Amino acid sequence: MWQTLRDQSARRIAGAGLAFCIAMMGVALFLEHGVGLEPCPLCILQRVAVLATALVLLIAVLHNPVGWGARLYGGLGLVSVAAGIGVAGRHVWLQQLPADQVPSCGPGLDYMLEILPLQQVLSQILSGSGECAEIGIQFLGLSLPAWTLVGFLLLALSPLMLCLRRSRGSSEARSQAV
Repeated sequence: MWQTLRDQSARRIAGAGLAFCIAMMGVALFLEHGVGLEPCPLCILQRVAVLATALVLLIAVLHNPVGWGARLYGGLGLVSVAAGIGVAGRHVWLQQLPADQVPSCGPGLDYMLEILPLQQVLSQILSGSGECAEIGIQFLGLSLPAWTLVGFLLLALSPLMLCLRRSRGSSEARSQAV
């Protein structure tokens, strides 16, 4: 089965990952606008990671690369997915803290972006705040950041397959040699 997956075109692999990114963003936007859940700063960073991955995969779909090009897109996709895994993991960790160890709520993201340099904003967001530690909704025993972490782990399969896939020319050459 893995062999069959590795032989798929880069366009098909990237398209599957792109569809998954669209589904993840659809759920996030539904929860925000349909259910009324406001995203915390860590949730917003997770969305940025999904969108960055989607952009890389969209370009891969349009380009349909072979060889090193597919590995390049796969590597860039893995970097953005790894960032999402890191932020989602941090978010889940904050939610598991005892109440007395939860950081206090800080200023809003819009305010921080207006007055602080980007590096300092990212540092403060990743240190977390009280609003990021709140568990708003759980589904099947997992919080939304935990589900997002699961989503990123599944999403990593698409860029990973781009990195590991065989180019069509090499698989044809192998079949002719045998």
